[in-house]
Amino acid sequence: MSKEKQAQLRKSVTPFAKSDTKASIIQILNTIIPFFLLWFLAYQSLSISIWLTIALTIVAAGFVVRTFIIFHDCTHMSFFKNKKANRIVGTIAGIITHFAFEKWKWSHSIHHATSSNLDKRGIGDVWVMTVDEYLEASVWKRISYRLYRNPIVMFGLGPLYLFLISNRFNRKGAKRKERFNTYLINFSIAAIYALLIWAVGWQAFLIIQLPILFIAGAAGIWLFYVQHQFEDSYFENEEEWDYVKAAVDGSSYYKLPKVIEWLTGSIGYHHVHHLSPRVPNYNLEKAHVSTPPLQKATTITLATSLKSIRFRLYDERSKTFVSFKEIKDQVKAQKSNLQLSTRRTSVEEK
Repeated sequence: MSKEKQAQLRKSVTPFAKSDTKASIIQILNTIIPFFLLWFLAYQSLSISIWLTIALTIVAAGFVVRTFIIFHDCTHMSFFKNKKANRIVGTIAGIITHFAFEKWKWSHSIHHATSSNLDKRGIGDVWVMTVDEYLEASVWKRISYRLYRNPIVMFGLGPLYLFLISNRFNRKGAKRKERFNTYLINFSIAAIYALLIWAVGWQAFLIIQLPILFIAGAAGIWLFYVQHQFEDSYFENEEEWDYVKAAVDGSSYYKLPKVIEWLTGSIGYHHVHHLSPRVPNYNLEKAHVSTPPLQKATTITLATSLKSIRFRLYDERSKTFVSFKEIKDQVKAQKSNLQLSTRRTSVEEK
């Protein structure tokens, strides 16, 4: 795609990069209010059946994901025209979703500015190693990476790490506003938890809140993972990296069933979002439908997206993701060469 066509593509989505106050307010009402109602119903259902409670927490988790999309749009200053309104609503949504608004705003802006750039990995993204990096890594680094990319760790322990550790502490070098925002959100969460435990008891609180957080967290990590970890996803070094190609070829169109698409705030149109982060979630589908070139983005479905679980390393030669199994021969060859080199060195010393 020529620079001229890239500029035209970015220009074509500009009309959709405008917030609609009415649409934003409606989304708050049909997202946050139902979440609180579902939490209350889950508590009431404990006297009927714990399985009904669990069912209600699963639905409530979906509304937490939808609340996160509001939070996410606020970090991009795209949910409202007014910056202060974005910060206030974003902070409230951050309390519900347990994400520090200013901290995540900082890291996520870096993610957008460096997505698919092999020379600028490490902030706001999923850890990705290339095949060559993996082969050259120490044993402990390989083990760490394999554990990190293990589905049980990523989607099982990942939510716990996010909610209990990563989102609760400020990063080194954070400015005063960012630190204060994290403290405010932490204090608010602690106060709300204390109030709920006092009102419903700690057992009921844990039975309801833990499944909600775990399911919402796992779903959120999955969405973030799968939208950049598909087989022929775009990755390049700094000198070859291009913002538009990273958006269109390095982000997927995750075609989801309408109900799930609604609960996830249309974030499946991730290629549109990366091309123009100022497009609010309720305009993403419109931008996709109205812009033919965007419809050529890599499309994945619930079924095909499951294949991404086996994508572990990025092969710079084939420009595709590969599994650990696919490089097993290279690992064996490297091990054999290392052993042969060690023997030669030993013989020469003797």
